[in-house]
Amino acid sequence: MKKSNYSNKKILVLGLAKSGYAVAKLLKKMGSDVTVVDSNPLEGNTEAKALIDEGFNVITGTNNADLIDDSYDYLVKNPGIFYSNELIQRAEELMIPVITEPEIAYSFSDATMIGVTGTNGKTTVTTLIQLMLKHSPKFENSYYAGNIGIPISDVIQKATAKDVVVTELSSFQLQGTIELHPHVAVLNNIYSTHLDFHKTRANYIKAKMHITKNQTKNDYFVVNYNTEEWRGLAKQSDAQILPFSDNQILDKGAFVKDDVIYCNGQAVMKTDEIKIPGEHNVQNALAAISVAKLYDVSNEDIIEVLSSFKGVKHRIQYVDTFGGHKFYNDSKATNVEATIVALTAFKQPITLIAGGLDRGNGFDELIPSLKGKVNNLVVYGQTADKVIESAQKADVSNIVKVNNLTEAVPEAYKQSDPEDVILLSPAAASWDQFHTFEERGDLFIKEVETLKGEVNDD
Repeated sequence: MKKSNYSNKKILVLGLAKSGYAVAKLLKKMGSDVTVVDSNPLEGNTEAKALIDEGFNVITGTNNADLIDDSYDYLVKNPGIFYSNELIQRAEELMIPVITEPEIAYSFSDATMIGVTGTNGKTTVTTLIQLMLKHSPKFENSYYAGNIGIPISDVIQKATAKDVVVTELSSFQLQGTIELHPHVAVLNNIYSTHLDFHKTRANYIKAKMHITKNQTKNDYFVVNYNTEEWRGLAKQSDAQILPFSDNQILDKGAFVKDDVIYCNGQAVMKTDEIKIPGEHNVQNALAAISVAKLYDVSNEDIIEVLSSFKGVKHRIQYVDTFGGHKFYNDSKATNVEATIVALTAFKQPITLIAGGLDRGNGFDELIPSLKGKVNNLVVYGQTADKVIESAQKADVSNIVKVNNLTEAVPEAYKQSDPEDVILLSPAAASWDQFHTFEERGDLFIKEVETLKGEVNDD
């Protein structure tokens, strides 16, 4: 690893979990004086206890503004902490830069860095690129990291100059970057979400575009060209633009013609060779192929990846089939747009399980996708009544409201017909009843397994 502007500084790390823990250890390793603040109490705080055992100065149970003063050079915040936090507000008053873990990790990395962002599909695209670049003659090793659940700070310590690290970057992470500079940046799409955090769509887009703000003409910006807005965003970048689209033929870049994927004018593969279902996954494949071709990955290796990849857990993940019903876990659908994508991925009738945290938005955008497609709807959580209201407008005739996901799974099976897809795609965040969307998805899988045992016993 190389030295950076974050070596030998006085830095406060706010918020632990995986990324806070990892970045604190990295900063100390690179010579910085690190203080860690976490609002959770010490009891049960595994990361805080581990850092204390390693000699870190750790303050738990508070995030009072008095914990920072003008002697600090930087504040590194957990991406999900709002900027209205009093400690962050105090840092900004003191003109102390507030940054996130990717900014730190990128600065120390020797490896080639590829960044992936977008509202939907980030994890799938990140995973596909990493799998494809395993076959590139230009790298010894291919890693993934970031919002995919693996701290970049951990991965860059083992990745060398001969390796590549593909990083999934959320808007929360990107907003806290200053000098982050991936050689290849991918913008998969942009819809309106996380407005409780960013306040406006313009702010959300601005955060996303941090992925390319430091790129130069020697870098590459891979951009979805399906909408005029996204094509316009490409013009803000100084990098070489590599467009992709599944709704138009392009002079350069990756596109679909007559159900065949082309990249820079050369046929790569047929769309029906992609194992994971849905038009959105054709777009995800186009993004990944665009990057793979930059690094000389062969068509044969690209086809091998796309024809065998079964999908990422919690993202339209196939779970099981029994009683004629196929179960899919799309717990990562934390917004309306993601659920629309999931609904359009299937040709079969759908029994939909939806509901979750109420962020103040409505669900009428779902109406066209619900109409004629969703036979049965099972809802729970804070947004249940709002989802019901939109479903009624879509003429969904069979709607059942339950208390929680545990009740929703057997109820969905009861209401559905053989050959139906039973789909968990909540269109809402999980935080009303779960800590994470992963926890929600894992419970769905567990409840499907339980239901299968009961059905088989009958």
